[in-house]
Amino acid sequence: QVQVVESGGGLVQPGGSLRLSCAASGSIFSIYAMAWYRQAPGKQRELVAAITSGGTTNYADSVKGRFTISRDNAKNTVYLQMNSLKPEDTAVYYCNAGRFSVSYWGQGTQVTVSS
Repeated sequence: QVQVVESGGGLVQPGGSLRLSCAASGSIFSIYAMAWYRQAPGKQRELVAAITSGGTTNYADSVKGRFTISRDNAKNTVYLQMNSLKPEDTAVYYCNAGRFSVSYWGQGTQVTVSS
């Protein structure tokens, strides 16, 4: 069992930056693949970025070059650094911990990009 809690969302102007954090507890964090998803109003939840237990990363095309996912296994935390934010990045961002067929979700954190 893994519990994940997101933090760091908020209101930011276009072109600004935010760093989201996801703190995990309850199991061996380092063995899980971690990912950030987002869901905008009226849209399906989509994968934003993921990082494997070995540190391999992948990104949605829409955020490549702007977002960076990283993990600190000593702190049981995964981060999403978001730069050059756009209004279309507005969504609730969810953290996911996954291993084989098991998946755990956080409650989400709101990111709003608006002037």
